[in-house]
Amino acid sequence: MQNNKMHFSAFFGLVMLGAASVANATLPIQHWKTPSGASVLYVENHDMPMVDFKVEFAAGSSYDTRAVSGLAGMTRHLMPLGAGKMSEDQISSKLADMGVQMGGDFDRDLSAFSLRTLTSETAPAVEILASIIEQPVFDEKVLEREKSRQIAVLKDAEMNPGHLAEENFTKMLYGNHPYALQPEGTIDTVKSLTRDEMVDFYRKHYTAGREVISIVGDISRQDAEKAAAELSGHLGPDVALPAIPEVANPAAPETKMIPYPSSQSHILIGYPGVKRDDPDYFPLLVGNYVLGGGGFESRLLNEVREKRGLAYSVYSYFFPLEERGPFKVGLQTRKDQTQEALSIVMKTIDDFVKNGPTEKDLVAAKENLVGGFPLRIDSNAKILDYLGMIGFYHLPLTYLDDFTNKVNAVTVEDIRDAFARRIDPSKMVTVVVGAPGG
Repeated sequence: MQNNKMHFSAFFGLVMLGAASVANATLPIQHWKTPSGASVLYVENHDMPMVDFKVEFAAGSSYDTRAVSGLAGMTRHLMPLGAGKMSEDQISSKLADMGVQMGGDFDRDLSAFSLRTLTSETAPAVEILASIIEQPVFDEKVLEREKSRQIAVLKDAEMNPGHLAEENFTKMLYGNHPYALQPEGTIDTVKSLTRDEMVDFYRKHYTAGREVISIVGDISRQDAEKAAAELSGHLGPDVALPAIPEVANPAAPETKMIPYPSSQSHILIGYPGVKRDDPDYFPLLVGNYVLGGGGFESRLLNEVREKRGLAYSVYSYFFPLEERGPFKVGLQTRKDQTQEALSIVMKTIDDFVKNGPTEKDLVAAKENLVGGFPLRIDSNAKILDYLGMIGFYHLPLTYLDDFTNKVNAVTVEDIRDAFARRIDPSKMVTVVVGAPGG
């Protein structure tokens, strides 16, 4: 690991300088399909001798069932722990020797692998990543070990009030929808996971037609095409799978009070929000900055913290997914202040949905969102994440170029209309862990 740190610390300054030149210009995103059908997005940048890759599949936890909750996540977790003729130790050792960083993401929609390498090590680094993606072995002994680790994590999580709040909030918000399934699974379902189930899940979901490859950095188009082909050329054929179902709105408000031996109440309030490609996204983004996304400038923080001292922090955000991800409001407060805090939060949300922001609020929100936009793409890693999002959710290649214009075009009436249609304060779900009296 020390070699890894030395490789990358030496180039940190170059990374930031190189990224800045990209951030201040229109990003020339190139797009193509590999011969096997994978989608590729590519930004060429030779200001630094490094290349970033991200490979995504439609293989998130929403493709689990209740009987095998945790299967998608465990499949993703095991893939780098033995592939082709390499053991997990050999993979780790080779990556460290080359100074390569490997990571990834996993959520309800997708499973992803990321890789950062010096340009000089691109070919062998891609070869290892291709083996992980195309030839995972799902070793039985490794599986049993990782199941035991996951079960231990889940047992610890049962004692965490934040986890309890999140788990119950998601179940209440999504009911029987696949988004209600916890990405990490449950103790009972993880215990019963088998290698055959993982192999079957992998075969169905890790196919070239479900793959998005993003590439940023010091690599030519020709070499990028070669790398993308290597990362997709040996995957199996696509299998027809059902789409993620639509998300229904709550039929009635629901509140769950969960006793917990703590001095604080952990509170989550929410409603189904928006899809990633939703036309209301920008009015809701700008409006939420005023409501609860703008830190000390937000309505919620002003009402709950500044005026009444009921919480140190209170926030709200939209989390778009393939189908409607959550609109979530969160805070912690003393148990004896729980009802007062809930009352103020709900009143603030209700007032905002009915009336929206003022023109002054709108100007301030736009200035902050537009002024902060360069920071959203000030590194190759951030650009890579945006490429992955654009490719996976089939957004326009001009998404980043259009961002500031879309924000600036939002009006007060747009925000009022979007919130009035999309958020119903009278039917929100509420979870309190550490309920008064508990």
